[in-house]
Amino acid sequence: MIVFWILAAIMLASAMWCITAVRPVYSLVALLLHFFALAAMYLTLNAEFLAVIQLIVYSGAILILFLFVIALLSSGVSPFSVGPDRLPRIAYPAVAAIVVALGFLTYALGGVVRPVNPTPTSTLGPVGTADVFGSVGDFGKALFTSYLLPFEITALVLMVAVIGVILLAGDQAPYVPSRKQAMKAQREMREAIVRGGD
Repeated sequence: MIVFWILAAIMLASAMWCITAVRPVYSLVALLLHFFALAAMYLTLNAEFLAVIQLIVYSGAILILFLFVIALLSSGVSPFSVGPDRLPRIAYPAVAAIVVALGFLTYALGGVVRPVNPTPTSTLGPVGTADVFGSVGDFGKALFTSYLLPFEITALVLMVAVIGVILLAGDQAPYVPSRKQAMKAQREMREAIVRGGD
C-alpha cells in the first residue's frame, strides 16, 4: 500500500509539472516521469504486459514524436501570414457528424449492441502464467470481446484526429490571394531559412 501512495504522489506531481511547466521540454520530461510511474503502477497490479507496452509505445514512440514536434516548431523560420477563416465552412458538417455519432452512441448504449462476453475473463495467478490478469491473452480477450465497442470508438476518434491534422496543416505554403504574392512569400521563406542556417 505504501508503494501505491508513493507512485500516486509521483504521478500527481509529474502531471502538475507537465501542465504548469514554462518550457515545452520540461513538460516532456515531466510526461516521461509520469509514464514511468504509471508503468510501475501496472507492475504492482501484476499487469506486466501493460507495463511493458506503456514503456515501449508511450515512452518510446509517442514521447519521441512530441520531442520532434517541439524541435520542429522552433526551427526559426518567419511566421506564416494568416489565411482565410475556414471555421464557418466546417460548422454544418461538424454538427452533422456530431448528431450521427450521438445517434450511434444512443443506439449502442440502448442495449441493441451488447458485448460478446459481458462477464469478466480475468483470473488471478502468478505473473507470467497464461490467461491470468495482466497477461497478453487476457488483454486480448478483454479488448476484442467485452470492450470491443469502446475500442472501435477510440479508433474512430483517432482517425478523425488524423484527418483534422491533415486538413489543418496540409497546405505547403501560407495562403496568398495571388500568384505574385505566393512567389514573394516563397522567396521570403527561403531567405528566412538561409538566414536561420547561418
